[in-house]
Amino acid sequence: MTDKARYQMEIEGMTCTDCEVHVIHVLEGIGASDVQANFRRGEATFWAPPELAFNQARGAVQTAGYHPRGIREVRDPVVKKVTPDAETDYDLVVIGSGSAAFAAAIEARGAGARVAMIERGTLGGTCVNIGCVPSKTLLRAADVHHMASTNPFRGLKTQADAPDLATLVAEKDALVADLRQKKYADLIPEYQIDWIHGEARFLDDRRLQVGDRVMTAGRYVIATGARPRIPEIPGLDEVPYLTSTSALSLTRRPDHLIVMGSGYIALELGQLFRRWGSQVTLIQRGLVLMPAYDDEVRAVIADMLDEAGIEVICGAAYERVEGQASDIRVHLTVAGAERVVRGDAVLIAAGRDPNTEALNLEAAGIRMGDRRQPLFDAHLQTSNPRVYVAGDVTLGPQFVYVAAHEGKIAAQNALALTASPVALDLEVVPAVTFTQPAVAAVGLTEAEAERQGLAVKASVLPLDAVPRALANRDTRGVMKLVADQETGRLRGAQVVADNAGDVIYAATLAVKHGLTIADLTETLAPYLTMAEGLKLAALTFDKDVSKLSCCAG
Repeated sequence: MTDKARYQMEIEGMTCTDCEVHVIHVLEGIGASDVQANFRRGEATFWAPPELAFNQARGAVQTAGYHPRGIREVRDPVVKKVTPDAETDYDLVVIGSGSAAFAAAIEARGAGARVAMIERGTLGGTCVNIGCVPSKTLLRAADVHHMASTNPFRGLKTQADAPDLATLVAEKDALVADLRQKKYADLIPEYQIDWIHGEARFLDDRRLQVGDRVMTAGRYVIATGARPRIPEIPGLDEVPYLTSTSALSLTRRPDHLIVMGSGYIALELGQLFRRWGSQVTLIQRGLVLMPAYDDEVRAVIADMLDEAGIEVICGAAYERVEGQASDIRVHLTVAGAERVVRGDAVLIAAGRDPNTEALNLEAAGIRMGDRRQPLFDAHLQTSNPRVYVAGDVTLGPQFVYVAAHEGKIAAQNALALTASPVALDLEVVPAVTFTQPAVAAVGLTEAEAERQGLAVKASVLPLDAVPRALANRDTRGVMKLVADQETGRLRGAQVVADNAGDVIYAATLAVKHGLTIADLTETLAPYLTMAEGLKLAALTFDKDVSKLSCCAG
């Protein structure tokens, strides 16, 4: 079976065990072996040569009356070791030092490769230095402060004085320094990675220059990350605007923070400063707030912002920005009318741009997109076969866990560590916005599924039907599940709730592994946890959960 590999095919339209038998016979009839089918999960697995799997198998299943929606190879773990090439300085050079870079370097070192890591700035990349770690510790501080000042229990008398931002920022900086040392700096000698500080620049398709040093490597991984995107608005470059980086180091809260953008960074930092006592206005060009979510979920998010006293302006066209630090004026056109928003601070949260400007990618023969991001194929390989990419520089999902996942795959493919190249699969990526309540999602929304032509059904569970929320005395939120109409296979989940980020991991496993509504309703869920809401949302497809006793299924 050395010329064959194991494949998994997603199949729509199987509704019973007879369908499973039919699919098995069809695939065996074209030469596939060890075929297994599962109508509840909507999938079949089999062994076959690549050409048969990707061409004939699809056609055979479709001819039989079913709908193949995707196929992927089920791969074995890394099986090869690297044989060093005496004609190069390194087997792999990684440009960058964030999560994607370290994942690539560690994977390569595990296979015995000679690895160098190049960093022009601060070791550790975005997450530990200016992203996840500093923002989430300050967000947690804001949650504690808000709970102390507004706790919902009448039997508790709590209060909160004005926050000491200087002390909070100092504590945040100490945590960042500690994690940067333990999770990044200490790993360099541990894995025997050569560390090079400086600006990397390609000389041609094979050589890289750092300072006065020119080096060669068998393969390269670009993992240089991204930075806040600054929109082209007249006058913006003449006012002292903030980015997500500088906002996290403010030791005095602004009186009125104007936020350009309304994505997850805008929502998180907007709520943060609102809880510190700032007036906050979010401005977005689009007509719909958080368009990646379904209507029911967006409505809850809008209510959350309104309850917090955060103003949201949608459908705005930026005309110009003027003023100075104490009086900044943002001129807009909204619904055909002119409007001026005045504040003493402006935060730019309008997306990200890739850090590629100094790499001289043209000299390396690397094609780029319209925002100068390196273009790549399904295996993270660029148009230069020696160069791979990973992490935020790709402008894919800007999450640290995606970056680390891509870094590992980039190293495996660059060094040919697996029997065949590993394709990047980002169909099931959980996303979390760390507001309070938090917003999380995975898989398809109902609107996305319908755009793809899938026949789906949805359940919507308000949080006042979840016992944990009632016990918390905070029922702001909603849970929504999207499933196939025929098979009940879970296609997506959206959660607005306390600890939504923890809840969404269970939903991620369900979506990724093809679990059904029945799988969720027939599985024991611990009582008085927010995750129990997933089971209740699954029960909502067929029952009115408000008429069930506690823990009743």
